[in-house]
Order: sequence, then structure tokens, then C-alpha cells
Amino acid sequence: MNHKHRTALHALFSHPMSSNIDPKIVKSMLEELGAEVTHSRHNHLLVTLNGVAHGFHDTHHSLSKDEVAALRKFLAEAGIDPIRDYPL
Repeated sequence: MNHKHRTALHALFSHPMSSNIDPKIVKSMLEELGAEVTHSRHNHLLVTLNGVAHGFHDTHHSLSKDEVAALRKFLAEAGIDPIRDYPL
């Protein structure tokens, strides 16, 4: 995992919650983690990681705080811990 991916992963779990995260980097980071990312209808992404699946809106702007919270919850349910697994 490269530095941009690690930084994005840590930004998703940071406090206070960041809302200035590039969705292209997040999508690339999810793929690097081993997630299967598929496009479904109506600009939605279906992401499956470690047996956990979730649908996200495919945005072309910085992620909102709601989107960051959803990604944080999804990654936690999939067993991803950035501090333990991917330290900076």
C-alpha cells in the first residue's frame, strides 16, 4: 500500500472527521486492500471486502462527513484497523 493510500485510510478514521478526502484515492485504496469494487446502476459502487458488502454513492467531489462515517463503519466491520495493520 503506497503512502497516498495509507494517508487516505488514516484520514477516514481521524478525529475530528475529515471531509476533504478524494474519492478516487479511496476507491484505489479499497482495491489495494483487496476489495472487489463493481459499478451498479445509478452511480452506485458495490464494495465487498472480507465478506462484508456495502453500497456507496460514486461521487466526483470530496467525500461528505456522512460518506466518511459510512466508509469508516464498513472498514471496521471488514476488520480493517489502520493503526494496527497500516501504520504511517
